Amino acid sequence: MTGAVVTPPDVPGAHFVGNQACFYCHTNYVRSFAASAHARIHLAQLQTAAGASSERGSDFHGCESCHGPGSKHIEAGGGRGRFIVNPGRNPDACLECHVQIRAEFALPHHHPVIEGRMNCVQCHDPHGGDIMERAGGLAMARVNETCAECHREQTRPFVFEHEAMREGCTVCHNPHGSINRMMLVQSDQNLCLRCHAQTQGPGVPPGEFIIGRTPHGALMQMGTCWAAGCHSEVHGSSMHPRMLF
Repeated sequence: MTGAVVTPPDVPGAHFVGNQACFYCHTNYVRSFAASAHARIHLAQLQTAAGASSERGSDFHGCESCHGPGSKHIEAGGGRGRFIVNPGRNPDACLECHVQIRAEFALPHHHPVIEGRMNCVQCHDPHGGDIMERAGGLAMARVNETCAECHREQTRPFVFEHEAMREGCTVCHNPHGSINRMMLVQSDQNLCLRCHAQTQGPGVPPGEFIIGRTPHGALMQMGTCWAAGCHSEVHGSSMHPRMLF
């Protein structure tokens, strides 16, 4: 997690009650929360406010670090948004800690979270063990599944699959924001050349390089790999193994 919690969200007139009070209504969330990265948030001020026992020391953390003090919510009998902060509707509670992500959402090309047309929980489970972007393995398939909920055309089955899709959408895209169109991590051929290594050396003319078995020196001068009339179907193709159209 980037950044640090300074203060939990404020609910005027409410005080902290602790996770156990949330358990009675939100059983599934509280049970899974212990495995969550968010469960590692430590707020000493909540420990004092909730009257936690001294045995807990300063390691008190829980639901109220993101949702705000819950006493008035309980007194009102619960209910969506009643005297409680819902980060699923307003990303401010998330961005209070994730300051780097806040900065990325301010970049020219970004998912419309700060505009209110999306929210963090559409892509992240704040209560479970797989909150963050996953680094690889089986979890990477989950990243693609999350993207596929909206980007169905790009993630549909192809006869000739671009192998990069097996590594996950975030290999080429920054899902929060980028200075590059389509939220690409790089805007030029270097994006492709990170995987498609050049062949240089004896027998290769100066200024020329080979990708696969094809000289690409002159081709690369025509523009990016996906915008120069060549590999236009970058996610996959059902027509050509080199995704030429």
